[in-house]
Amino acid sequence: MNKRIEALNSTLRNNGYRLTAARRAILSALVDSGGHLTADELATAANRSSPQVGRMTVYRTLDLLQELGLIRPVYQGSGAAHFVLMEEGHHHHLLCSVCDAVIEFDECAVREMEEQIRDRFHFEIQGHLLEIYGLCPNCQEKS
Repeated sequence: MNKRIEALNSTLRNNGYRLTAARRAILSALVDSGGHLTADELATAANRSSPQVGRMTVYRTLDLLQELGLIRPVYQGSGAAHFVLMEEGHHHHLLCSVCDAVIEFDECAVREMEEQIRDRFHFEIQGHLLEIYGLCPNCQEKS
């Protein structure tokens, strides 16, 4: 089994939630997609492997995963929320302001800032979603 799926499964179990066949199908579809799906796309993907998964089950599972801090919705100009996996409590994007390209990156330079924010505001940080806007290399060449 995929390590990412195992980690998600463990978090659900450790928080007292059952790991139903529907939840397993939803988690697998989310991980297989790289975690950038709308709720409707996730329902369609989960249905491919488990036709019994209903749309409402997908919505309830998304709510639960958000509550546990495992995913976050992002809105990237399409209107519908896309759900991203919060790997180790964080997720990072570079967003092109011209062509809407999304570039993901794993390097996290926010850790020090989190410590400063925690100390200054006495705020317990549970994760972060970083989006940086600018121009991708293709759009830089065109301008």
